[in-house]
Amino acid sequence: MFHHRIDGRVELRQLAAGDAVELFDLTDANRARLRQWMPWLDGTKSAADTAAFIQSALRQHEAGQGFTSGILVDGVIGGVIGYHEISRANRRTSLGYWLAAAHEGHGIVTRACRALVQHAFTELDLNRIEIRCAGGNVRSCAVPERLGFRREGLLREAEWLYDHFVDHVVFGLVRSEWSALG
Repeated sequence: MFHHRIDGRVELRQLAAGDAVELFDLTDANRARLRQWMPWLDGTKSAADTAAFIQSALRQHEAGQGFTSGILVDGVIGGVIGYHEISRANRRTSLGYWLAAAHEGHGIVTRACRALVQHAFTELDLNRIEIRCAGGNVRSCAVPERLGFRREGLLREAEWLYDHFVDHVVFGLVRSEWSALG
């Protein structure tokens, strides 16, 4: 089970079945804001839906293909971060994240991403990490930029978001660049 303390207030902890109600309540409280960028909100209508998501994430972890962690602020779930899928053959993964509005603007996601990047390169022996952000999501795009990811391209109309397509900006980082960033 993954657990990483970032500082005195923030830690990452792999989601567990018992987190379903708390995570659903956080999702529901941030629904309108998250719906601007996340395509899965309409399919998350109850704690049971969140429980199914957590079970899927736990199966993914058991198969060695990634994991999903809660971002805990003062012991309470304030967001989610994780590896979407790990390709062992290609030694790569991608990161995804979201944070409740109440916790934005404090560098929490940047520090959480830094921890998972370090973990991917040192513990999982991966070589490449991608972060894809909706082109208009300026706050999300700033995270990989702060961490030294390179903007590698734009995928036009890459995701259907309820009633329209959104472009994705693709950011990438390879282990040799991370090591050079020190």
